[in-house]
Amino acid sequence: MFATHSPRAASAYQRINVETSMHTMDQHQLVALLYQGALGAIASARGAMARGDVLGKCSAISKAIRIIEEGLNTGLDRVDGGELAQNLGALYDYCVLRLTLANVRNDDAIMQEVQRLIEPVAQAWMDMKGAAAPAEAVDSTRSVLQEA
Repeated sequence: MFATHSPRAASAYQRINVETSMHTMDQHQLVALLYQGALGAIASARGAMARGDVLGKCSAISKAIRIIEEGLNTGLDRVDGGELAQNLGALYDYCVLRLTLANVRNDDAIMQEVQRLIEPVAQAWMDMKGAAAPAEAVDSTRSVLQEA
């Protein structure tokens, strides 16, 4: 009466679920998910490399690169984003280059470097959501920069 479990059907259901939830979340949550996805893919690549799983490593690095290029980098407002958008764009470009090199060289240290570069940005993004008011955050950032 019932068909056996189909991975293809489960995958389609999962894809529809993700697409539906993407339409109901705000932009902040979407960027947070992109950061989590990139960091998760880097962690997966590092694990695959440690296990000697070349295909898994390549797949995970490709996923991280796609998230950074197609999600984070293309989402930057380079017109109105000013210096911050330019700096993030340069960081993302650097991370993509380093991940590509890590893949070619099988270099875990390079993947750790990219992970260490993205983690504080991701954490700052998450902390930003909890800020009482964006104007207060900007004012406090300005005062810190002026003191430095």
